[in-house]
Amino acid sequence: MSLGKSFLGWPVLRQLTGEDRTGRGPAAQSARSAGLLPRTKTADRVVDSVCPYCAVGCGQKVYVKDERVIQIEGDPASPVSRGRLCPKGSASEQLVNSPGRVTTVRYRRPFATDWEDLDLETATDMIADRVVETRARTWQDLDHKGQKVRRTLGFASLGGATLDNEENYLIKKLFTALGAVQIENQARI
Repeated sequence: MSLGKSFLGWPVLRQLTGEDRTGRGPAAQSARSAGLLPRTKTADRVVDSVCPYCAVGCGQKVYVKDERVIQIEGDPASPVSRGRLCPKGSASEQLVNSPGRVTTVRYRRPFATDWEDLDLETATDMIADRVVETRARTWQDLDHKGQKVRRTLGFASLGGATLDNEENYLIKKLFTALGAVQIENQARI
């Protein structure tokens, strides 16, 4: 590269000799940056979503290309967040694209040292069997004073803050119907 060619391409010279006197437009732009496009420009579609982290429910725009999430941004039309996301919400793209993301049901048998993969149906059946067995084994119709209680103290529910109101409502109804009395949520604590 000659000295003259590199000097003529100098941004300050373009700023002083061109129309971009403030140096905020083409004068400051390199050939490389002029050819760059935003990641969102190449998306096949944009899907409206809600941030999964806390119970606030910030709106998100999820940009998808070739059936893969390429970017997540705040939704300016959201009355909750008005286009803003906290650092966790901004990084939620990593939830789906992280190479360390577990996408299978993992199970470690009692006294085992290694985890094994289970199919979803097997895992769901194991959970249901254990809930039904625990409920039957720990069911109380009457307390020690002879009062009707119709409950079980054999299991409890502790929900996470990433659950939305509808999910929490259904979990509360399920565990109440099963007779559980210890039903709590991390978002309320």
